[in-house]
Amino acid sequence: MFTLLRRIVPLARVSVGVASIGLAGLVSMSGCAGTSHSAGSSGGASAAAGEPERLGWWSDARFGMFIHWGLYAIPAGVHGDKNTYGEWIRSEARIPVDEYDLYRKQFNPTKFDPDAWCRIAKAAGMKYIVITSKHHDGFALFDSAVTDHDVMDTPFKRDILKELADASRRQGIQICWYYSIMDWHHPDYLPRRDWEKDRPTAGADYEHYVAYMKSQLKELLTNYGPIGVLWFDGQWEGTWTNERGHDLQKYVRSLQPDIIINSRVGREGGAYGLETNRAERLGDYGTPEQFIPETAPAFPWETCMTMNGHWGYNAADKNFKSADDLVRKLVDIASKGGNFLLNVGPTAEGEIPAESVERLRSIGRWTFVNGASIYGTVGSPLSAQSWGRCTAKYTEDGNTTLFLHMFDWPADGKLRVTNLLNKPLLATPLADKKASGLAVDRDGDSLVITLPAKPAQMEPVTVVKLVIEGKPDVVSPPTIEADAGIFIDSMKVRVTSGQKNVEIRYTLDGSEPTASSAKATGAITIDRTLALRARTFRDGKAMSSIVERTFEKVVPRKAAEGVAANEGLKYEFVKGDFDRVPKFESFADRARGDCRGLDLSKATEPNHFAMRFTGFLDVPRDGVYTLTLGSDDGSVMTLGDGVLIDHDGLHSYDEKSATVALAKGMHPFSVSFFEKSGGYDLKLFWSTPGGKKEAVPSKAMVR
Repeated sequence: MFTLLRRIVPLARVSVGVASIGLAGLVSMSGCAGTSHSAGSSGGASAAAGEPERLGWWSDARFGMFIHWGLYAIPAGVHGDKNTYGEWIRSEARIPVDEYDLYRKQFNPTKFDPDAWCRIAKAAGMKYIVITSKHHDGFALFDSAVTDHDVMDTPFKRDILKELADASRRQGIQICWYYSIMDWHHPDYLPRRDWEKDRPTAGADYEHYVAYMKSQLKELLTNYGPIGVLWFDGQWEGTWTNERGHDLQKYVRSLQPDIIINSRVGREGGAYGLETNRAERLGDYGTPEQFIPETAPAFPWETCMTMNGHWGYNAADKNFKSADDLVRKLVDIASKGGNFLLNVGPTAEGEIPAESVERLRSIGRWTFVNGASIYGTVGSPLSAQSWGRCTAKYTEDGNTTLFLHMFDWPADGKLRVTNLLNKPLLATPLADKKASGLAVDRDGDSLVITLPAKPAQMEPVTVVKLVIEGKPDVVSPPTIEADAGIFIDSMKVRVTSGQKNVEIRYTLDGSEPTASSAKATGAITIDRTLALRARTFRDGKAMSSIVERTFEKVVPRKAAEGVAANEGLKYEFVKGDFDRVPKFESFADRARGDCRGLDLSKATEPNHFAMRFTGFLDVPRDGVYTLTLGSDDGSVMTLGDGVLIDHDGLHSYDEKSATVALAKGMHPFSVSFFEKSGGYDLKLFWSTPGGKKEAVPSKAMVR
């Protein structure tokens, strides 16, 4: 990272009292860079540019409680000789539906206290609760008129969702529902697991199941008052499509227009809604699960995470994350403009496990003091900082408050905020309201804050509040934007910068950009292989580090000659319990035939099979094409003699892309695919530079 050092010029100082600042312990988290979301004068994330108004409260909240609770709490993770199960116990332990239904006759959580649950969440600093109204096992925690598989058919006979909704409103917490699209209990839900011999598919009507699901959602959105979020899940099986997702989203909004919906209502964007742009995704926000993105997504998002290794209650799982680790995760997420939905799995008796309560109390002690650095903030405007993370608030006076979250106490007692050019107005320890302002000096492009003496008792994250004049003026390298790294004749490249009052200078010959180099004012035309280098300047002085990207002029792959193709592909089908795409040549008895496109209806089994499709891609014109292979489970695409896209292995629906230059005409290709269990999907897309991604039409796949 380029930093121009100048002589340290002291600013006016005020005396510094010994503040109660704690050391943030060491943590192995990658990246400190945040998001560039802008905010309006409200000072909160609710005004973030481009976000729907309904997201305001949710973006300000930043921290919520996820509750996974249902019949699976009764076995507490145990079935047979294994104690490693959770909320997936019915599927993973292969429990017949009649046997699983016996848990319904045992469900009697007499220690359930909705006010106690809300007090625990509120004391932790959580602003909303998302509870499983119905998980994959189909059991409803509410009084549903369309099924007996609900809480009213248990010894408990109390509408848990009504009681929790009432309690949450009494305590000022937003109530939200989780709802599973997948349902292992309903007779019309498809597909089945191959081991479910007690649930034949004959007579099952998926449209009837969709109608049932809408009936339950109508109950959830008309009987319990305003609901903050509808958190869908279980959308990955092949019976659910993005078109169904559009329809369901429209239906839900017809019942509560301002409700927030997560990306899992549909299939676009991969499992977590992080892989496509806003125009293609469904729902209001992406949902990374059990991980924090290394860099901030360009749209709203929320990480959901367990405290131990299970969502539902597992009595044997004592591998809990520490409270310090959870605080740092909350800070890391907020610094990237995201929300943290932290899970608890209550017991069959209705109590949140003591280990979870203990950690939530510890988190609450931190948020009580430091909550201003989380709630109503936007992601960091700073470049990566070695000491930790940053959040921001933009205030009505036009200035900016930065909250500097230290994961590591600087060895020399100096907190260096790099690449920040604004004038500092005030720096104070957030945890000590009585502390005097901290001395701030400038060292080139960095602000240097002198910290008080390092205290003996350390906090998991120490926060310094820094007020700067105006909006952040952060030194940042330019961005080189292009559709691909290869081209055939010529291509357009744009070089942009998010920093204000700078100009971008660039070179195409590998030399270092200077103040007299060519100025980037629009699209740059490239017609030969080269390395584009760029840097920002202000008043003739270099501001940023140099960025570089290589572009290669290529000859498109030649098309096959003399191909008299007919529409359609050849396919091969084999049975087997695969974890990866098999070698089809090793199966002498594989079924063969012709089909139109990547037609999985030719599969004669719902699970445990593999297929290979072979033929030619009929490329309409010379160009650079991005081919995208989407599948559930694994898939591999070859083009010509080699593998183009390796998307093998067990996974839910996901997409992987590759870029290649192709000449007009016929190009031999194949797509191999396997299905383990639980529904399947296979799609092939293409796009040209600047063109829209679209499904490869079946007429372009020939044999």
